Amino acid sequence: MGGTTPVLDALALTVDALGKAVDRRGPQWSDAPAARAALDALRADAPGLAGLDPALDDLADACALDATDRHVVAVALLAETHPVAHLLTGLLAGAGGADLPTRALALELAGASVLDPAAHARFAPGAPLHRAGLLRVVAGGTFATARVGLRPRVVAHLLGRRDADDAVRGLLGEAVPADVDGYRDVAAALTAGEPLVWVHAPVGAAGTGLAVAACRELDVACVVVDLDRLPAPAGADGPDRATACEAVRAAQLEAVLGRSVLVLAGAHAVGPDLVRLADAGAVPVVAVGGTVWDPRWAPSLPPTVTAGRLTLAQRAQRWAAMTGPDVATPDVVSLRMTPEEIVKVGRRARTDAARDGRGVDVDDVRRTARRLGGVAGSRVRTQGTSATLDDLVLPEHTRGEVERLLAWARHRDDVLAQGDLHGKGGKGTGISALFSGSPGTGKTLAAHVVADTLGMDLFQVDLSSVVDKYIGETEKNLERVFGQAESLNAVLFFDEADALFGSRSAVTDAKDRYANQEVAYLLQRMEAAEGLTILATNLRGNLDPAFARRLHFMIHFPDPDVPTRRALWEHHLAQLPRTDPDDPVDVDLLAETVEVCGGDIRNVVLAATYDAVAAGVPLGMRHVRAGTLREVAKLGRRLTDPRW
Repeated sequence: MGGTTPVLDALALTVDALGKAVDRRGPQWSDAPAARAALDALRADAPGLAGLDPALDDLADACALDATDRHVVAVALLAETHPVAHLLTGLLAGAGGADLPTRALALELAGASVLDPAAHARFAPGAPLHRAGLLRVVAGGTFATARVGLRPRVVAHLLGRRDADDAVRGLLGEAVPADVDGYRDVAAALTAGEPLVWVHAPVGAAGTGLAVAACRELDVACVVVDLDRLPAPAGADGPDRATACEAVRAAQLEAVLGRSVLVLAGAHAVGPDLVRLADAGAVPVVAVGGTVWDPRWAPSLPPTVTAGRLTLAQRAQRWAAMTGPDVATPDVVSLRMTPEEIVKVGRRARTDAARDGRGVDVDDVRRTARRLGGVAGSRVRTQGTSATLDDLVLPEHTRGEVERLLAWARHRDDVLAQGDLHGKGGKGTGISALFSGSPGTGKTLAAHVVADTLGMDLFQVDLSSVVDKYIGETEKNLERVFGQAESLNAVLFFDEADALFGSRSAVTDAKDRYANQEVAYLLQRMEAAEGLTILATNLRGNLDPAFARRLHFMIHFPDPDVPTRRALWEHHLAQLPRTDPDDPVDVDLLAETVEVCGGDIRNVVLAATYDAVAAGVPLGMRHVRAGTLREVAKLGRRLTDPRW
């Protein structure tokens, strides 16, 4: 090709042929002088344009384009990047001025004929040009007159820019590999040429990390895109399907330009379209979804793999690498996070600590981890506290059961890694507990302590937004609540659980039948749950007996005895900076004579503190005495001990 770029040769030959036709027709074609001048100017810029050839060759190789396809892309590239070429292609296409080339002109310059059926096939679905997604087509009246250009991201890539397209930039994730069960299966499927592999990633599973590890095993690059970051329309549980599909197409182009495998997290958002999108694309897709593959999504079944979870040892190693070995304590290691979440939280905690001029500590990690769980517009309330086990003043046996529940939650992944002890017969891998006892005995506080100790959010179900008078709506709302809590690895807390989980009764009318259906649904959903669920009730006997088998823990919170009440009074009074030394609080009198629960004791101390602050004096026994009498009267009782 005489050392010049193939594009310039193709354009020169075409313009020379048109020039001869102009000579034959004489001055009838008014654009001939302008076309000849444009060609001369373009030839003068040939040395600079030649620099585009290596990038064009690399792109053609990545997309498996033949010589004709490469010429079509080159013609479009010149029109997109050089103003004189833009003018020339417009004149040659009969636009009378600067414009993109038509399909007919692009094929002509590439040495093909628009009358050849094979030329039409080059732009058809399934052809390399179409699969790569390089071209944009401006609709015309016919196939031949439609104008073709390059997508802006492709132009930027060929000019040397590597920043991602706006449609994808905010969805890009970090490629963090995880050597968990299943990654070699994904690598084998990719080696076999599968265009789509489905990875089912249950709550806490390292689905994305597994996909990245498979690409590392094959020594290929990958682009990680998270569709869960797409905004959801008001009232919807996920992104709009059309928007999600458009994001996938943009991600596929990004993977094409990077010669990469596309790892698509949150792929359940486009499940029904995945096979079509993968078949129409030029790169393999590893789709990571929170659900199993639904066979209704497509006539064919892709290879599927269920992702494993990081063991405690693996999490400890990753936390130590991110934050240092001193921070990788059992409380931090027990956080049920994916590899990329560990990187995200660890990096943020390090940055926050560095801003304060200190090293990262456990509190930094736990505080940052809680920020992963917040969801706007949720049907449950996300509540964050700073409750610890030290805030639980309970009898030894009850506290021991709460600590055992925490130990189960911390070591669940290690137990799951040993075999199918959880999950057989359609059962989920979640943990469920019932807290029962009188009001004020610490059930709700214990639920907060469990969530905070595990670094998780507590989703307290708002019954007013869940229970619906219309048939079937309550079950739908509960499914959203369970699904949301599981997807965000949050503790799901049903307070006053007997309102939803009450005993089924004999059916005497339609209302009884539908109420029983709701309880039956809850029984099934509890058994299939993947997260940590806590029920609290004042009246354990009101719960349906069938729930007992679904519960791993049934912890009773008894009314406090004298030693427990003494510890409760001391615990709440210790929160105050000081008390009145001239009017000391008689804790023994309070513990021995005032038979109330921990919540009532808290109310008394709070009321007494308000009274003392209003009077501008330290809290003393006189304030506690007044607060106690009011609280006891509020409970409909009176104190008979003569010391009162």
